[in-house]
Amino acid sequence: MIVEDSAVVRQLLAHIIARDPRLELAAAVSSAEEALQEIGRIEPDVISMDIRLPGMDGLEATRRIMSERPTPIVVIAASVEDANLRISMNALRAGALTVVEKPVGLTSAGYESIAQDICTQLYIMSQVPVIRRRLSLERPAPARPAANAEDLPSAARPGIVGLAASTGGPPAFAKLLGGLPRTFPLPILLVQHMGAPFMPGFAAWLDGVTPLAVAIGRAGEAPAAGRVYVAPGDRHLTLGPDGLLRLGDDPPVGGQRPSATALFHSLAENAGSRAVGVLLTGMGEDGARGLAELRQAGGFTITEDESTAVVYGMPAAAVRLGGSRISLPLDLIAPRLLRLAGRDA
Repeated sequence: MIVEDSAVVRQLLAHIIARDPRLELAAAVSSAEEALQEIGRIEPDVISMDIRLPGMDGLEATRRIMSERPTPIVVIAASVEDANLRISMNALRAGALTVVEKPVGLTSAGYESIAQDICTQLYIMSQVPVIRRRLSLERPAPARPAANAEDLPSAARPGIVGLAASTGGPPAFAKLLGGLPRTFPLPILLVQHMGAPFMPGFAAWLDGVTPLAVAIGRAGEAPAAGRVYVAPGDRHLTLGPDGLLRLGDDPPVGGQRPSATALFHSLAENAGSRAVGVLLTGMGEDGARGLAELRQAGGFTITEDESTAVVYGMPAAAVRLGGSRISLPLDLIAPRLLRLAGRDA
């Protein structure tokens, strides 16, 4: 189902979908109200959701759909507008699965790449099982009692944290980082699979919804405590042997750039037992091999438990490879990081 108020863009999306043999257009509507009215009758496998709509906007429509009739939602957004980016990120927090760039026209630069990305994401997300969401996110759960000794690192306290996710990552990161105080004593390097045009907006959004300072990482920067460094679009974010951030144009790893495996591999090589790696929700296997390398190097490794992961692909792959020292529900990861860092939750 396409939800798009512009007749031109609606026709363009219908044309893009018609070219892909994996997809069939079930309906194309011009408002959120019409989508809510028709969704029960049409029962689409996936929804292409515009953000700027007359009347109810795409954010509220996403909330309503995920609360009343959960359906995979792919947000189609014009990435150049800050307001659209903020609404798009909040739609992901409300339950949408991913955001892709809106096509401008058949002759526009990058049209074929954008069209292919839209079809690929619609097809992939149509396969994702979704659950009913409450209209507001809960706060992180209180910490459980202190961990057993076997769960704690045997060496010195960690000095750096690596986080990675794909599908379902933005709301997971918002919840996890929201459970850490502004004074969290470790730097955090973060990889999220998302289209390059959206990465600055994603970092700015996270900065606004969590206590920590969040920004796109810069090459040569020294990671500082209490700051989150986000991999920029289409570049690997790694830790160099000198302890400084590196941005790389090396080929994608497992089809991904930035790659979680590249990040964790660099932490294994250059931080070893003083690193913590956390692999959250995501489709595919990116990060699994890198997390296994980090654990083998003595780092403490955490995977998100299947009970909370939107897509239990990347964490499951890490568990299969022996890369996960412990699996935890999302609410319990921030308290564990605080204990590992020597802070009370």
